[in-house]
Amino acid sequence: MGKTLYKKVWEAHTVSTLNDGRTQLFIGSHLIHEVTSPQAFGMLRDLNLPVKYPHRTFATVDHIVPTESQQQPFEDPLADAMINELRSNVEANNIQYFSLNTGKQGIVHMVGPEQGITQPGTTIVCGDSHTATHGAFGAIAMGIGTTQVRDVLATQTLALSELKVRRINVTGKLQTGVYAKDVILHIIRHLGAKGGIGYAYEYAGNVFDAMSMEERMTVCNMSIEGGARCGYVNPDQTTYDYLKGRAYAPKDSEWDEALARWESYRSDADADYDDIVEFAAEDIEPTVTWGISPDHGVAISEPIPDPEKAETPEQKASILEALEYMKLPAGTAPTDIEIDVAFLGSCTNGRLSDFREAANILKGHKVAEGIKAIAVPGSQITAHQCEQEGIADIFREAGFEWRHAGCSMCLAMNPDKLTGDQICASSSNRNYKGRQGSPTGRTILMSPAMVVAAAVKGKVTDVRTLNA
Repeated sequence: MGKTLYKKVWEAHTVSTLNDGRTQLFIGSHLIHEVTSPQAFGMLRDLNLPVKYPHRTFATVDHIVPTESQQQPFEDPLADAMINELRSNVEANNIQYFSLNTGKQGIVHMVGPEQGITQPGTTIVCGDSHTATHGAFGAIAMGIGTTQVRDVLATQTLALSELKVRRINVTGKLQTGVYAKDVILHIIRHLGAKGGIGYAYEYAGNVFDAMSMEERMTVCNMSIEGGARCGYVNPDQTTYDYLKGRAYAPKDSEWDEALARWESYRSDADADYDDIVEFAAEDIEPTVTWGISPDHGVAISEPIPDPEKAETPEQKASILEALEYMKLPAGTAPTDIEIDVAFLGSCTNGRLSDFREAANILKGHKVAEGIKAIAVPGSQITAHQCEQEGIADIFREAGFEWRHAGCSMCLAMNPDKLTGDQICASSSNRNYKGRQGSPTGRTILMSPAMVVAAAVKGKVTDVRTLNA
């Protein structure tokens, strides 16, 4: 019986088996940012411990940075203190820092791939749940807590329990107007926000084979919203073409050696899976959320669920709670929901291809009157590329605010927040209560294409009808 990529990478990075049955796993690359690292460095100082392998840790700033002006000192003194603390810690420990003045700063899950730090067959961790993004390259990538950040800094290892592996096959041909974001929202809707607990998700089938690296990153990014600890796609020529020539990718003769090694990590054709799930691409429509969990999703042609038709009391209670918070009646058509804010950005959909596609749809249109629309590239490199290609100008001319790189309104640890009970059409990853900064703010997740369509029409809109 063959092995999955997950199994191969796990075995290759196993240092030992602990007495409690967990694995002491070597961590190939460690990504840090300003929110979850200060306490970890503080604990190291308290223990008088150095950073074990500083060349394996990479830092950037993303969560707390303002996106309108990034001049220091920031207006928020706490944000300013956090970025200063990060700078102090990386300088004291000789850690590579992609700071605001480098032109390489950005959301941590964009910086890793852009720099070629994210590579197949590696283990990657970061004090951020969306570290699963890096699995798009055939890496085992996981979010960790602050004490685990400390452990990796001190030992370059973690004590972890091995996961089960679920293979998710999506085969067929996607409809026009259906994107990677729709695919993962569809998967989460059907498997549930807790369906992946205890699993690593392996995404497979011709739909994922045909996706670009940026599309694969979108899918893997939201594995965590489906309850999985990590998600990955087997590396292939698309992966290698993306990585070649990047700053931290192997060079010259090392490149050929790396290719052979990366290929060896691919799941075997006869690999043993704990579960296999099949989805037909043709069944996936543009998909949006309507509630307060990422699995509260519907196709754009479907009405919001009726709690009276729920299959279980728990499901009924979940629907009732969501409808009450969202202030939406059961049976509402998604296209009847008016919005107040449109947000395009985040580590899920803040990449160049997201802005290219959205700009193609937005060109020639204007943001609807009364709608606040902001576009936030996920990295300085993406922002620069958008300026070079004229994409930023398309957004500005349409009435979007074009911002500096950062996490922005995805989680509102910065000035970008909803107010009151505003409804936001968002390309981000979570629609929890209060996620975007207001305790009564309401979030509807969708693809970047759907976000710009909503911004133009002032309500949730099937992007396929915008230019019809």
